[in-house]
Amino acid sequence: MTLRQADRRYGPFGPATVKPYSRTQRAADSGSLLKVYVGIDPEGRRQREAETVRCAARWGLSVSEVMATGRCEAGSWSVFRMMPGVPCGVRTGRAVEEYIDHILGLTRRLHRCSPGLTPGSGWTGERGHPALQHHFLLDQLSPRCRLRPWWTALVEALQPLGSHPVVHLHGDLKPEHLLIDGHRLSVLDWEASARGPAVADHTDAAFHIVRDLLYAGVKPDRVPVDLITRLPFSGPVLAWRVLLWLDRRRPEDIDLITDRDVQRLTAQDRAPAAYTSLARTISALRIAGVPR
Repeated sequence: MTLRQADRRYGPFGPATVKPYSRTQRAADSGSLLKVYVGIDPEGRRQREAETVRCAARWGLSVSEVMATGRCEAGSWSVFRMMPGVPCGVRTGRAVEEYIDHILGLTRRLHRCSPGLTPGSGWTGERGHPALQHHFLLDQLSPRCRLRPWWTALVEALQPLGSHPVVHLHGDLKPEHLLIDGHRLSVLDWEASARGPAVADHTDAAFHIVRDLLYAGVKPDRVPVDLITRLPFSGPVLAWRVLLWLDRRRPEDIDLITDRDVQRLTAQDRAPAAYTSLARTISALRIAGVPR
């Protein structure tokens, strides 16, 4: 099916919502959503999301069905069935508690350790080939990061992940990717799905809580660190997640974080202190103009 045929069958699609790596358009009848992948590896992301959604559906997870998918001059694209529900929120302590409950419930089902599973992108990669957990994370950073003064320390700090089981990851857990419809939880946006350490998903969820609250105007000392500590914790992975965020923003943003900032996060072995440090770091980056 071509994109024009998809527009005739499932559309017409309305105005586009543009993000750094995708463009989405909702159908006039709100029954479907067109997603065009742009930027980093659009075809790989399209294939990965379509394959993972099918796997997740077979596991009994509530996901958005892929109705059509293909390639065009504008880029790689998929049409998804719209799911009922409202996105999770984190603006109040109670909302953060409920969101973390959903994350922990989801990851208990999601983080399946399979024999022979190796780190990498997607859920359906080849099995049996040796790989290292920290290499999988580091390879997501652009080559320019290898020239930064904090690179060697980050590599060393992430090496203990080699003892962690390899599990299936969502790869981008944030409030807007979880929809609540009564007692039903639906999970969206699987393009970053991967195989790696479970703590990567938990760190992702914690990072997005802190970042979203700070960008909504919450003061760093008002971030509910005591609630976020319910999520499994790793200081080195937390540092890596901040760097990944900066690496995918404006070219100059990665220069705003210092070697001392990275070492402060990687060295933390207590979650409360680490999340407090994270809040201060992101707050400073926000003030410096880093886009959300």
